[in-house]
Amino acid sequence: MMKNFIYLSIAVVSIVCLVACEDSVRREPGKVYMPDMAYSRAYETYDDHSNLANDGINFTNMPVKGTISRGEEMPYHIANDTTGYTQSNTIENPIKSLTPAEFTETERQYLINCAICHGANLNGNGPLYKDGNGPYAAKPATLVGDPVIEAKGEGDYFHVQTYGKGQMGSYSAQLNRTQRWMLAKYIKLKQQEKNGGGSATPAKDSAAAPAKPTTSVAKN
Repeated sequence: MMKNFIYLSIAVVSIVCLVACEDSVRREPGKVYMPDMAYSRAYETYDDHSNLANDGINFTNMPVKGTISRGEEMPYHIANDTTGYTQSNTIENPIKSLTPAEFTETERQYLINCAICHGANLNGNGPLYKDGNGPYAAKPATLVGDPVIEAKGEGDYFHVQTYGKGQMGSYSAQLNRTQRWMLAKYIKLKQQEKNGGGSATPAKDSAAAPAKPTTSVAKN
């Protein structure tokens, strides 16, 4: 009985001491399991994060290679080289037609991103060339009216938008994969309209759909 009383007294005294000293004791874990989460770094959204290199942290602000955005199509696997460029010409456009709303939106995207070089009429005479009087001495590609360009497939147009070619840079940052395929369809429809294939409007799109290629490398 006496022993139990002693144990109880010691326990009560210990609790009282701990409570009394609580405010004066600095509570800090001896070892943090995940310090980056316990002490997270706060950065501005558009900070270039260059200061991280000083801490030995390699951060490029780019997604991991091979990852895709939620809701995005599967990655485009054709390489950015001579072989890949040749292969791209055989790739079938997954977008078979454009609705009136899609056609209007695609034309808007073309005027924003492409017309400055290739011209509003797809004749290669945009503001940057301006009949040879603009800042660009070399005329951009004539998308409508050049038999060589018109003979290329929609996969070729998509490939060039994705990686760029010659003086043209990549537009994969400005246009997502679906928008690039829609632009490829838009260009082909405008070519067919110019060559007497009917109006490029969606109402005539079923007649303008390209034939399936004999060999398809990928269907992105």
